[in-house]
Amino acid sequence: LFGASLFPYLGFLYFLAKPEARCPRGTLFGFKFLLAFVFGTIPFAIYAKVEYDEILANVDVLHGVAESLLTMTNVFIVLGFRQGLR
Repeated sequence: LFGASLFPYLGFLYFLAKPEARCPRGTLFGFKFLLAFVFGTIPFAIYAKVEYDEILANVDVLHGVAESLLTMTNVFIVLGFRQGLR
């Protein structure tokens, strides 16, 4: 399912990057950074399973670091939209 959802998101990024979309650069960066969260979470999940025999959500330190990537994504998107309003 993950692989199937990646292609529509890449299409979304493609059209968002077009000049006629008039998307603020910071917001576009934030939406692209979401991929860092997605691909960054995968190694954390594997490590949690191998080292602790748990899912990522049950290993607080790893889960917190992974979720911080999502928080950064949200901050980038909001700051980008804020920049676009100026």
